[in-house]
Amino acid sequence: MLRLYDGRESERYGGEGRSVLLVFDEAERALLDATLQIVAEECPDADPLDAALVDTWLAHRNDVSQLGAALERGFVVDTCEIAGRWSVLPAIYDRACAAVSEIPGAKLISAHQSHAYPEGACLYFTFAGVPEDDPDQFYLAAWDAITRTTLAAGGALSHHHGVGLNRARYLEESLGAPAFAMLTALKRATPQASSTPEASASRRHSAR
Repeated sequence: MLRLYDGRESERYGGEGRSVLLVFDEAERALLDATLQIVAEECPDADPLDAALVDTWLAHRNDVSQLGAALERGFVVDTCEIAGRWSVLPAIYDRACAAVSEIPGAKLISAHQSHAYPEGACLYFTFAGVPEDDPDQFYLAAWDAITRTTLAAGGALSHHHGVGLNRARYLEESLGAPAFAMLTALKRATPQASSTPEASASRRHSAR
């Protein structure tokens, strides 16, 4: 496990407002030592922190009670994950945070890197605000700010959450017109599975 939290998000795990890199691995001692050696070489200016921060993260990583409390207080809150090459992630982070912060009513924008690969990583943004007018407009504006900043920098529309109804409005912009037209044509040409009772019964029978 390799997760990098910005200063705001690290406060949830006792990071005191500093960017915190959490490293957790399970392996033979030689492999563990090698992993920690690579981390030390890649982060030469980092200060070692209390390893108990990892235990705190493991105990509270799925606690989303703060989001529920924010919704009850009238906040609009959501998360948005994207992916990109290492070379573009710093710019995506800076520009997306700046863009969301400029939206009227915005109160919070933060992010952490949750999945890392040799080529790049995933950034997981969290935004919150108290809209001055229409909550839906604020919500869409926040998604627009993060997504269009990501696409402009060459990042990917999503990492592991898929596209869905909300992201679908960015799909042509993400793929480009020719690829989007091809995808649309393929979907229109693909026969849709029948939903008749007879077809369902046949599928159940053939699955025995």
